[in-house]
Amino acid sequence: MASARWRTYATREDLAARLAADVADRLREAIKAKGGATLAVSGGTTPGLFFEALSHKDLDWTKVIVTLVDERFVPPSSERSNERLVREKLLTNEARLARFVGLYSDAADVDEAARRAEAGVALLGSTLDVVVLGMGTDGHTASFFPDAPNLAALTDVAQKRRVLAVHAPSGGEPRLTLTMPLIANARFLALHIEGDAKREALDRALAEKTKPLPIRMVANCAASGLQIYSARRG
Repeated sequence: MASARWRTYATREDLAARLAADVADRLREAIKAKGGATLAVSGGTTPGLFFEALSHKDLDWTKVIVTLVDERFVPPSSERSNERLVREKLLTNEARLARFVGLYSDAADVDEAARRAEAGVALLGSTLDVVVLGMGTDGHTASFFPDAPNLAALTDVAQKRRVLAVHAPSGGEPRLTLTMPLIANARFLALHIEGDAKREALDRALAEKTKPLPIRMVANCAASGLQIYSARRG
């Protein structure tokens, strides 16, 4: 398995502040090195404080492109939309100047939406500067669900598609997700988890060798190693 570095904080607030500072530093480095930066973030209930902290960071947000690691096949008006969360919590304050590339489109079905998302995500290049993942207690990350029929395709390091549709019973709605190469080859790959339940689930997942869960698959493939940010209280 590629290296995994743990950073554990006493509170969600402490974690959010440190992760926001580290991500902002990485974005500044990318802007200085190549004139622009790319950031892929996850949705759910965990990243709200992190998004708010990052939105206040002083950097040239006009040179940052933000996208999603994954998305439910629901419109941005839905409370379950990751795009809605990012627009409300991250793309405000200083970060309001960033460019956003979403995954959802008003396509006939999620498979067509995934094909449409390819064009937008292609604008980000083949290597993302920063990717921030979340994780479920079942060991899923992005929309790499253990029961996804196409899990092998989603996690294939040679996968040519940047975005694929996911039809997993445990995922609820159909989903759109970035594929393994874009996630694992990020220059800075972070996992953000909170609470004992997720920490214990991650410990189990990283220890499992015979039938690896999706988060272990990502850790195995992470080109720059997996940086784990955890809070004791979720």
